[in-house]
Amino acid sequence: MSSVTQLDKQESLPFYEPQGDEVELFMHAYKHKLPVLIKGPTGCGKTRFISYMAEKLNLPLYTVACHDDLSASDLVGRHLIGDGATVWSDGPLTRAVREGGICYLDEVVEARKDTTVVIHPLTDDRRILPIDRTGETLHAPDNFMLVVSYNPGYQNLLKGMKPSTRQRFLSMSFDYLPAPAEVEVLLNETELDRSMAERLVVLANTLRELKDQDLEEGASTRLLVYTATLISTGFDPVKACRAGMIEPLTDDPDIVAGLMELVQAAFGSFEG
Repeated sequence: MSSVTQLDKQESLPFYEPQGDEVELFMHAYKHKLPVLIKGPTGCGKTRFISYMAEKLNLPLYTVACHDDLSASDLVGRHLIGDGATVWSDGPLTRAVREGGICYLDEVVEARKDTTVVIHPLTDDRRILPIDRTGETLHAPDNFMLVVSYNPGYQNLLKGMKPSTRQRFLSMSFDYLPAPAEVEVLLNETELDRSMAERLVVLANTLRELKDQDLEEGASTRLLVYTATLISTGFDPVKACRAGMIEPLTDDPDIVAGLMELVQAAFGSFEG
């Protein structure tokens, strides 16, 4: 590959600010065909990291947002009726195993328990996907990788990942970026000026300190980017903080009012 082509490839990558050695660890996991589990709070950069690594490795990315009704069939596939015939349709996990690429199961603990049975054979040295309904047993190619994530803060007795499942994965923990790095994210993702970006990050970290007190979850980097986008396009900073950072965190009007006092202290008087 020419140096020009390498430069073009680098510039096309999604912006990602590393937190440690996660890029190197992920590269080694992919090289040695090891599955990866990523843990971290909502909006801290887990999905952006996976998108970045897929581009860096030049791999297709199959992302599945897991939820209460997600079943094994949603991942593997099912027979569909069309044009008077029954046709098998691969699910995203099956497509990734057939064609290669990263299959990313976001918030995997939200899915139904039968999904765990499906992914287990792909997380050991067999690296296979049995498809009972078609009688196939697919062997994952070298360029297939299974990645799952979840937010430990939302775990409970009904929706936790079993230790026997966790121990099938390499694991890495994500958290919100240090303030200087998070400022750089805002500068790269929006047209916000540095002084305003720094004020937003200070406010976000103040809100995060309230987690498990008044708030279930702290302000995510994603919400920071949303807020910075509003401000950088001319929207009033106080109103932008309310819409982008405060209202998404709570439905309690008293807590909203209390949090808005922090916003007012950071950005001036609030009107409306």
